[in-house]
Amino acid sequence: MKLVISPEELHSLKDALVVDARPFGDYAQSHVPGAVNVDLMQFHWIDTSKEGIKQFNKQTKILLSNIGVSKNRFVVFYDDVSGPSAARGVWLLLYFSHHKVAMLDGGLEGWKTRGFRMETKTNPFVHADFKGAPDAKILAGYETIKAAAKKKKTVVLDARSKTEYDGTAVRAAKAGHIPDAVNIDWNDNVKGSAFKEGKELKKMYAKIPKDTKVITYCQGGYRAANSFVVLKMLGYRNVKMYLGSWGEWGNRPDLPVSK
Repeated sequence: MKLVISPEELHSLKDALVVDARPFGDYAQSHVPGAVNVDLMQFHWIDTSKEGIKQFNKQTKILLSNIGVSKNRFVVFYDDVSGPSAARGVWLLLYFSHHKVAMLDGGLEGWKTRGFRMETKTNPFVHADFKGAPDAKILAGYETIKAAAKKKKTVVLDARSKTEYDGTAVRAAKAGHIPDAVNIDWNDNVKGSAFKEGKELKKMYAKIPKDTKVITYCQGGYRAANSFVVLKMLGYRNVKMYLGSWGEWGNRPDLPVSK
C-alpha cells in the first residue's frame, strides 16, 4: 500500500480527486490546479464512546460525500508540507475502507519547488454518494487504550511535543501523557517539507518491534495520523490511531495520567 506520492507522480495522475486540506485562506492564495478545499483541522472529534463513534461515522461519510469521494476514485490529500492534515485525510479514507488514497510528499512546498503550475480559482465540490464501511482495526477509542494497558502487549505512541508529553505544556484539564506511552514527536518524521528517507525513519522507530500492536495519539488525531502513515510506510501491520487523543483522554477525570 503506497500512501505517499511524489509531486511528479501527482502531476502525471489522470482524474484523481485532489484535496487541499489547509485553511481556505491559504487555498485561496494558491493551490494545485483542480484541487478542492476542506480544512480538515475544523473536523476534529474527541468522543470515542459507542455513540460518539456512531455519530463520527455518520458525519464523516457526509463530509467525504460532499467533497466528491467515490468508490473507484483515487484521492490525494495535501498540506503545506508532509503534514498532519493530509495524513488525517489518508487515515480517514483507510478507516472507511477506501484504499485508493495517498498524501503528497512535501505538500504544496514540494509541488512549488518542482515548478509545477498553480492556480487561485476556487473549485466547486461535486457531490458523490460515499458508502465506505468503517474498519475498526485502525481506530482506537479510550476503551481500546484501557484494554491494551491491561494486556501490556501494545505500544502507545505519543506524537506530541516533549513539553506536552512531560506536562509542561497544558492543553487539557490534565497535563502529561497516557501511562507508559512512548514519545516520538511527529515533527521528527519530516525534514524540510518532505518525509525523511526510509532509513532515517526506520532508525527513529527502531525500538518499536514491527510485529507489535501500536496505537498513535496526539492532541486531536492529526499529528497521530502523520505518525500512523509513517509506521504503515515502514511496514508496521497492526497500527491504530486514537481518534479522541489527548483532547478526550486529558479531559476525562476517570482516566489515568503520567508526567
